[in-house]
Amino acid sequence: MNGVHAGEYLLLLATSLAIGLLIGTERGWQARQAGEGRRVAGLRTYGLFGLLGGGAGLLARILEPDLLGYLFVGFAITVTATYLVQRRGMGDIGMTSLVAALLTFILGAVATLGHAAEAAAAAVVTALLLGFKETLHGWLRRLEQRELHAALQLLLISVVVLPVLPDRGYGPWAALNPYEIWWMVVLIAAISFSGYFAMKIAGARKGILLTGLFAGLASSTAVTLHLSRLARGRPDMTGLTAAGILVACGTMFPRMLLVAGVVNPALLPALTPPLLSMAGLTYLAALWFWRQGGAAPALPATLRNPLELRVALVFGALLALVMLLGEALRATFGAAGLYGLAAVSGLADVDAMTLALSRMSQGDLALASAVAGIVIAGAANSVVKAVLAGLVGGRALALKVAPALALAAGGGLSLVSWS
Repeated sequence: MNGVHAGEYLLLLATSLAIGLLIGTERGWQARQAGEGRRVAGLRTYGLFGLLGGGAGLLARILEPDLLGYLFVGFAITVTATYLVQRRGMGDIGMTSLVAALLTFILGAVATLGHAAEAAAAAVVTALLLGFKETLHGWLRRLEQRELHAALQLLLISVVVLPVLPDRGYGPWAALNPYEIWWMVVLIAAISFSGYFAMKIAGARKGILLTGLFAGLASSTAVTLHLSRLARGRPDMTGLTAAGILVACGTMFPRMLLVAGVVNPALLPALTPPLLSMAGLTYLAALWFWRQGGAAPALPATLRNPLELRVALVFGALLALVMLLGEALRATFGAAGLYGLAAVSGLADVDAMTLALSRMSQGDLALASAVAGIVIAGAANSVVKAVLAGLVGGRALALKVAPALALAAGGGLSLVSWS
């Protein structure tokens, strides 16, 4: 080993030692209350585990690659036997520390095999997982069976179904691409699911602005209907109810921007000003009503779980229909036909039109036309929620919500290029 190699190897061994000390710090802190002789392994021991793995990695690198496997098997047998003996004397001490010890050895070896950065990153993630035991277990205790099933269904439609779908166009104008349609279904399901869990973790009473933000990410229409019903029965809560509705409605516009940007990033320069202006105007109105004070309304403790296979299939069919109609109307009437479809589609579901136009803009649809159609769909959807607030919540709520949403819609449309 020349001087350059010696310095490099020493640095890699130091990284392996640091990995062991990092994991050992967390393990030692967890066992800090245990009496002397009651700790299975602590800071120093885990540091040595990491250094041992690093040494094994260097030996395998210099002498024989198979040597690492033999050394790991010997280490695993020794550590497992030690844990079995400790378990017999101390009772059930769990498997976490055993797995952490084996992982420390592996990461120490990986660091000296030329992947120090990756090993260090994995060590940080490992320490975080070990340290957040109570938090993770708390989340698991609050997880309902239907939510677990929904998470598994999300994995099913994304990891299992999506890769096997054909990635080519079918039907008139080759408008129906099964892979792209299902990928967009997965995108919307993932965003809605994230908003649902963000609200569940934050709690329904952590503040109407924060909770309305998360709830709006999951379903702004559901929040509008819920708070409108509250406003009809509690006139004293009209101001804060309007604030909650407007926050949820305003969240729709960044969501649309996210969806469009994921499908076609080229839309972002032209789409960002109108959608963010619509969001900003809506949020400002929400802040105004929130600052007026009053009794805080209760947002729904649980929104309806946004992910079900039946819902995903229905949305996929709707998206396919909108994409097919969009191509047909554009071929027959040009951009004007698309604008009409955007207005009608936005009355029911803004996501389908956003996705359809974003995909079409990847082809021969002008970016300006796609942007205009997306903004029209958002404006139409805002009008629908203003009408819902008035019909369900009454005149007082409508006088607060409708002007704000109309102003936001008009502001966004005024920033669209119609050329």
